[in-house]
Amino acid sequence: MLRIRSSLRSAAALLRAAASSQPCVRLSSSSQQEHRTFYEFRTYSIQPHLNAAFLKLTNEKIHLRTAHSQLIGYWSVEYGGLNKVFHIWKYDSYSQRAAVRAALSQDPIWLKDYVSVAIPMLVSQDNEVTYLVPWSHLQSPPQEGGVFELSSHLMRPGGPAVWGDDFQAAVTSHDAPGYGKLLGAFHSECGLLNTVHALWWFQSADQRAEVRHRSHSDARLVSAVRSCVGHLSSQENKLMFPCSFSPMK
Repeated sequence: MLRIRSSLRSAAALLRAAASSQPCVRLSSSSQQEHRTFYEFRTYSIQPHLNAAFLKLTNEKIHLRTAHSQLIGYWSVEYGGLNKVFHIWKYDSYSQRAAVRAALSQDPIWLKDYVSVAIPMLVSQDNEVTYLVPWSHLQSPPQEGGVFELSSHLMRPGGPAVWGDDFQAAVTSHDAPGYGKLLGAFHSECGLLNTVHALWWFQSADQRAEVRHRSHSDARLVSAVRSCVGHLSSQENKLMFPCSFSPMK
C-alpha cells in the first residue's frame, strides 16, 4: 500500500512539472489592447423613400454631432445592402463616449433639428465597438474619390491566438501595389464577437472587380487565403461611397 501511494505521489509530481513547462496559451476572443482608443461602427437602415432626405439632413446638421467627437468616415452603401449608411466614430475611452452621449442628450438644437427629424426616417440602427488590430494603423486613402469596401469576417471561436497570424497574412497579402489599399483592420469587442473587419480603398468598383479576378490566379494570394479559410465561419462585404461631408473620402 505504501509503495502504491509513493508511486501516485511521484506520478502527480511529474504531471505538475510537465504542465509548468508548457507555454501559456491565451484563449481570448480578441487581441490584448495596449491603449483604450476604440472605434464605434454604426450602421443605419433608412426607409427607401426617405434615403435622399436623410442624407440631405445629415449633410446639413452633421456639424452639430462632430462638435462633440471625431467622425472618421461616413458612407452610403451601394452594394451589399440598400438604403444603408455606415459611419465610424473614434473615442479615447468608454468614459469619453459616455460623456459625449450625455452632452448630446442635453443639446436642444441637436435633439430638435436632427434627432427628432432623422429617427422617424430610420428602420433600424446597429453599432459595434471595435479596436484596430495590433499590426494595423488607420490610414487615409491615397486620393479622394474611389470606392470603399468593408469586408467582415466571422472567425471560428478561439481568438487571435488561434487564427491571428493566418488572418494577418491573408489580409496583408492583398495590401500590395496593383491591388487594394488597406485603410485599417479591426476586431470586434462589443457586437458579434470573433469578427474582424478590413476597410479597403479602390480607385473604382471596376478596378476592384479586376483586382478580384486577378487575385484568383496569384499563387501568393491563393496560398495566404487558403491558410486562413479554415478558420472562417462566414464573411460579408459592402461597397460604399463616401458622403460629401465624410472626413475620409
